Amino acid sequence: MLKQSQLNLCNFTTNIIAMLIREIQQKDNESIAKVIRAIFHELNAPKVGTAYADPILDSLYEVYQAPRSVYYVVEKDGEVVGGCGVAPLENGVDSVCELQKMYFAPEIRGTGYAERIIKQCLEFAKNQDFELCYLETLSFMTAAQKLYARLGFEPIDGPMGNTGHSSCEIWMTKNIV
Repeated sequence: MLKQSQLNLCNFTTNIIAMLIREIQQKDNESIAKVIRAIFHELNAPKVGTAYADPILDSLYEVYQAPRSVYYVVEKDGEVVGGCGVAPLENGVDSVCELQKMYFAPEIRGTGYAERIIKQCLEFAKNQDFELCYLETLSFMTAAQKLYARLGFEPIDGPMGNTGHSSCEIWMTKNIV
C-alpha cells in the first residue's frame, strides 16, 4: 500500500511537462510564425511596425543561418511554443547585437523559459564577440520589461539601428562583455 506522500509524488511526476530549448530547424518556420502572430492577436498589439509585419517572419530558420545569428525555440511535447533569437543589429556597429522575436505561447509563460532562452542568447552573443545587446518592445509588455530589467537591460532614450519596428516605444541595452 502506498503512503499519501508517495501518492502525491506519483501525481506530481505525471504532471511534468517535457520542454526543451533548441536551435530552430527549417520545419519550425510555420510553427514559430504562427505562435508569434497569435500573440499579436491575443494582445491586440499593433501589426504594422512590429515583428508581426516582418517579411522574414515565415522564414526564420533561413534568416538565422546568417553569421553571428541564432534563433532558439522552446518545444513542449514536440510542439514549438515560443522562441527568441539574437543577431547583429541591422545598420548598427559590429559590436552590437539585437535580441529578437521573443514570444511565448500563454501556456508556458511564467515557467522560467524566457529567462533561460535570453541567457542562452546572451551567451551566444558574447561568444560571437558582441559587446552590447539591444532590444525593443511595446510599452504595454510590462512583464517582458521587468524580465529584461532583472537580467540587466537598461532603458535608453531612442532606437538604435534600423529594425523597421516603428511601433516599439521601449528600447533597452545590456553590456555583455
